[in-house]
Amino acid sequence: MDQNKNQQFVNDYWNEQVMPSLTEYVSIPNKSPMFDPEWEQHGYMTDAVNHMVDWVNAQDVAGLNTQVHTLPGRTPTILLTLDGDMDGTVLVYGHLDKQPEFDGWEPGLGPWQPVIRDEKLYGRGGADDGYAIYSAIVAIKSLMEQQLPRPRIVVLIEASEESGSPDLPFYMEALGDTIGDPSLVIALDSTCGNYEQLWLTTSLRGMLIADLSVRILQEGVHSGAAGGIVPSSFRILRSLVSRLEDETTGNIHPSFLNDQIPEHRRQEAIEAGKILSKTFADMYPFAGNAGPVSDDPTELVLNNTWLPSLAVTGLGGAPRPEEAGNVMRPETSARLALRIPPTTDAINAAKGLKELLVADAPYGADVTLDMHTPNAGWHAPRTTPALQASLDRVSGAYFGAPSVAMGCGGSIPFMEFLAARTPTAHFVVTGVLGPRSNAHGPNEFLHLPAARKLTACVAELIRDAAG
Repeated sequence: MDQNKNQQFVNDYWNEQVMPSLTEYVSIPNKSPMFDPEWEQHGYMTDAVNHMVDWVNAQDVAGLNTQVHTLPGRTPTILLTLDGDMDGTVLVYGHLDKQPEFDGWEPGLGPWQPVIRDEKLYGRGGADDGYAIYSAIVAIKSLMEQQLPRPRIVVLIEASEESGSPDLPFYMEALGDTIGDPSLVIALDSTCGNYEQLWLTTSLRGMLIADLSVRILQEGVHSGAAGGIVPSSFRILRSLVSRLEDETTGNIHPSFLNDQIPEHRRQEAIEAGKILSKTFADMYPFAGNAGPVSDDPTELVLNNTWLPSLAVTGLGGAPRPEEAGNVMRPETSARLALRIPPTTDAINAAKGLKELLVADAPYGADVTLDMHTPNAGWHAPRTTPALQASLDRVSGAYFGAPSVAMGCGGSIPFMEFLAARTPTAHFVVTGVLGPRSNAHGPNEFLHLPAARKLTACVAELIRDAAG
């Protein structure tokens, strides 16, 4: 492959063909079903799917078969297939559903308001993960432009990933024969430690989402009259969470949530920590003098990629402070987002978590834990020397630096499902969610130069898969 022609073609195509469509996609509020239970009636998911499919069809890719599959009651799935000249199948994965709005967007920015500043496309879903289908098509077009042989290519774009991919197993079952047995999987929904290298994700943490509720009263009562007699629902909830998490260090207590870290992943963390050691303090928008939990870069990488961690992402049962009366509230609830190690059995972990938090409720309080579908983590097979050489070569060609391997603190449910289905496949899990890109939060952005370089890498990785 002529690398200069590849990058120039990709750059031009992104600027002329991708950006108008991608920015319009950002403006569609197609929230994932967990955050919009009436998604089907609202129609935004259908709008996003039709928008992407219309764009794909307009690119007039010779031989490309484009289908939208919709199972009853399930979010739609886009499946693109293109026959190849060589043996093997490459599967490119992405998703198009989005997280909710969140607050705190800077003036002039918003979740459904696409804005380009300093080569960054701001708005919800561009980087997570709307760009994926565009990147795949541009990579295919670049291969065709140079008339290079290629393997069979399948592009799968789902619409329930941000809800834990509950619909994906049904589509994988229904579309299994069409998808086939890919020899290489390229997933474009992961993170990068910086925007100057190609980052290979070698593991993903699993996730348990649960709503913990503590009810102590049938109705609110005067805080003075009841204080010291009626226990606080918030205090009870806080004590239950302390069974799970050390509030001083953030360490997760139960042994069933702490798996052994493989030594080769520890060594990867050491090397990645060296690269990121000077960027952790600026990687996220810390307030005031706040900073990371440690100044040891290896510890931070392992904390994020292999150790369990808890975030309380929502609270219920309380009014806003300015609206709060002197009332002891009857109930407090919290949504817990618990990241678990890549190799932890998510089903067993969910059972253990429920037993831990619900048993022996203080003061006989009414405690419930409503579990969402557990999401398993994923641990990649060792990268073959040939694939590693390809990764380093394309990273050097388009980013100017070697590729880097590191685990990811997030989850992509598709990966574990596909790995179980195709145990002989090789995996390139990568993405453009780098420092301050802030997926799921305010001011989310897609780093456009990194996206264009990654697209060029994808084209050449597909070419290399052809042998």
